[in-house]
Amino acid sequence: MAAHKKSDLPQKICLTCGRPFAWRKKWEKVWHDVKYCSERCRRYKKLLPPSEKLAR
Repeated sequence: MAAHKKSDLPQKICLTCGRPFAWRKKWEKVWHDVKYCSERCRRYKKLLPPSEKLAR
C-alpha cells in the first residue's frame, strides 16, 4: 500500500476555531459527520460567540 502525502488528503474547516484540518484514518467511516478538528473544539463549540469564531 502506497503512503499518501498529507497535501493530497481531503480537508475541512473546523466550525469552532475556523482552522483547516485533514482527514485521519480514525475518521474513515464517519468523515461526512466530522465537524471539529479536535475534542477540545467539539467540547467548546457553544462557548465562543459567533463573532469571535470568525475573528480567529
